[in-house]
Amino acid sequence: MATVYNPLDKANLGKSVADALLEQAPIALTDVGRFEGAGIYAIYYHGAYPAYRALAQANAAGSKWPIYVGKAIPSGGRKGASLSASARGTSLFSRVAEHRESIRTVERASSNLKVDDFTVRYLVVDDIWIPLGESLLITAFRPLWNVRIDGFGNHDPGKGRYKGAKPLWDHLHPGRIWADRCAPRTETQSDIERDIADYFAAHPVPQD
Repeated sequence: MATVYNPLDKANLGKSVADALLEQAPIALTDVGRFEGAGIYAIYYHGAYPAYRALAQANAAGSKWPIYVGKAIPSGGRKGASLSASARGTSLFSRVAEHRESIRTVERASSNLKVDDFTVRYLVVDDIWIPLGESLLITAFRPLWNVRIDGFGNHDPGKGRYKGAKPLWDHLHPGRIWADRCAPRTETQSDIERDIADYFAAHPVPQD
């Protein structure tokens, strides 16, 4: 028996949000100006860091395979059903700008990432579809910084909460001051880069 397509099925609705994001023109991360609204975004790598060569090659002809996917919901969660972007603050812009500053901090401290090597797509989305769109994108692309190198999206846990291990992302890309207050990790740079190579071997990034 043939499957009946239901356009209102949760998976199909989520896919429509994800597809709408991927239809947006990518822009340089450095060029993102202030805008209003909440939604989802995808960040792409184009640089020369050896461990990320597979991503840079895939993105050489355009932003095709994200290194990170995220979301930004309105401050305080859903405040109402308004579709007006201005009614929901600037949470999406603020989140993207926060990531930009994290990469700039690494560039100043260690230079193994450069903010000029990143592009981003973003989409202002009605609040109720934001988590579903993000989930679909992460499932589809398994972005490295979401799935294997955790911590890029972390915030400073605050005084008295630094007993946890430093995020793996910060161990690989040092620079954020708050991360240095966390408990040290034991992995070497070579250990992490080998894990990344194994990850890409198990989950190849399409080069076409």
